[in-house]
This record gives sequence, structure tokens and C-alpha cells, in this order.
Amino acid sequence: MTTVTIDDKEYDLDKLSDEAKNQLVSLQFVDQELQRLNAQAAVLQTARLAYANALKEALPPVQNELLTH
Repeated sequence: MTTVTIDDKEYDLDKLSDEAKNQLVSLQFVDQELQRLNAQAAVLQTARLAYANALKEALPPVQNELLTH
């Protein structure tokens, strides 16, 4: 017997309606996509930080008088 736990309750997968099984498949797909997108966002945040640091290194020094305007 294969079970699935939803809201701390166990359900026999074989006894779920087709509608419930379809909703479960959709929910699992969305969860996987969210996980993938969160991982991708973390990679992009890391790349953004690296580019920002590289930009700071590539910028010429700024004189104090330019900072006040």
C-alpha cells in the first residue's frame, strides 16, 4: 500500500479518486518547479553579486567633489 501524507493525514494512494490523483500530480509538478526556480534564483543572485563586485573594481576612482553633486 502506497500512502501520501497531506496535512498530517495519510491517504492510500490507490483509494484516491482520479480527480484527487490528478490534483496531486499537479501539486507535485508545481513543487518541483518552485524548487527548480528557487535554485535558479540563487544562482542568479550569486552571479549578480559577482558582476556588481567586478563593476566596482572596474570603475575609476571618484574624486570627492564629484560625490557631492
